[in-house]
Amino acid sequence: MIGTRLYSGSPFEEMAGYARAVVDGDTVHVSGTTGYDPEINGFAATVEEQATRAFATISDVLERAGTSRENIIRMRVYVASREEFDRIKSIIRDYSMPARPANTALICGLATEEMRVEFEVTARIPQATE
Repeated sequence: MIGTRLYSGSPFEEMAGYARAVVDGDTVHVSGTTGYDPEINGFAATVEEQATRAFATISDVLERAGTSRENIIRMRVYVASREEFDRIKSIIRDYSMPARPANTALICGLATEEMRVEFEVTARIPQATE
């Protein structure tokens, strides 16, 4: 198996057989991450809360991989409606602004009705000499 697998403890990782992130050399590939909150065993009611929670999960896994949001090079945003995308644009901007990654946003259906947004990111792990 290539790379190191990192997990967040989300029940979806076990249910669907995937890792939250895979570290392959100096690159971290973070799986689609939703606003699932393990403390309430579900999703927050608003897309804003879900986006904030998803970014907290992503930040945690990036840190454990030896990097941070400042080193994100690619982001994909999947959101359930244009209206909800408008509501989270500033949250996305604030989170990604340090890196200014390549970004794609899609309006689409998500795996469950409660999910309103999902983010997928790729980041680099900086070398000590950089």
